[in-house]
Amino acid sequence: MRVFVVGASGAIGTRLVPQLIQRGHEVVGTARSSRNAERVAALGARPVVLDLLDAAAVRKAVLEAEPEAIVHEATALGEAVWSRNFDKVFAGTNELRTKGTDALLTAAQEADVKRFVAQSFASYRYLREGGPIKTEEDPLDPTPPANAVESWAAMDSVDRTVTEAGGTILRYGVFYGAANDGLIEPVRKRQYPIVGDGGGYTSWIHLEDAAAATVLALEHDGPAIYNIVDDEPAPVREWLPVVAQALGAKPPRRFPVWLARLFAGEAAVVMGTTARGASNAKAKRELGWTLRHPSWRQGFQEAYATSTVSRAPRIGEPART
Repeated sequence: MRVFVVGASGAIGTRLVPQLIQRGHEVVGTARSSRNAERVAALGARPVVLDLLDAAAVRKAVLEAEPEAIVHEATALGEAVWSRNFDKVFAGTNELRTKGTDALLTAAQEADVKRFVAQSFASYRYLREGGPIKTEEDPLDPTPPANAVESWAAMDSVDRTVTEAGGTILRYGVFYGAANDGLIEPVRKRQYPIVGDGGGYTSWIHLEDAAAATVLALEHDGPAIYNIVDDEPAPVREWLPVVAQALGAKPPRRFPVWLARLFAGEAAVVMGTTARGASNAKAKRELGWTLRHPSWRQGFQEAYATSTVSRAPRIGEPART
């Protein structure tokens, strides 16, 4: 197929484009700057500079590309600076997940694009009741943290609009495996603490595995929702010390809940104490997906043991996309 990949120069896009080409697809990839467009071209795709929030430009680009499929991987996390206001950090990404998705779906309908796959998120969103691991059929949390209401609403929006249009939603876990992973420096500097009992679950996914699942989802009929996560959702108290060890850092500090709420906000408290993990059984069963990194236990060692990246810390930030 001719595949129109939005966000082709990002962390997952740069893994996805080569896998699509290897699979025999022709790729048109978008980037927000000419510099990043050069990166897309180097991967073997035809580059297009595109502002996803410019609906007229989106329409023109899609109609000119004449794709048979669209993959929406655009976020605005590359330049985000962490603060205790989760919604402020994700404001740009929220627009891409609402206005940007609407523009793409409108253009896709006009261009008669039959397949549409979009990025969403699994970790932290499921109802914080019952067992620790949730499937796609389980309800999402109707009461998100006060400083993350807009971000949760944006993810709900992309889930709903894409599936209503017959597309596929991929609820990825927290990405890791990028050289600029935002987890590295906070852990090295002991600025990512275990909050309370550290019982909040995180679902992880290596970027290469996320890209592989995306290729398979593209070749599968929608509408559908899949959790794209590894085999071992785990509480913070288990995975955070493993990251620190892989980086050669000191063990993480422990913060009481009240202190974490004061400095990092309610969303960080939820993530660290009561969040639920996600099951990947449906994606493995329906897509025939096999993970190269089935657990973060081995994946962190591979990804972080040789890391030498240094940058400003962003506590709790997922890998940039």
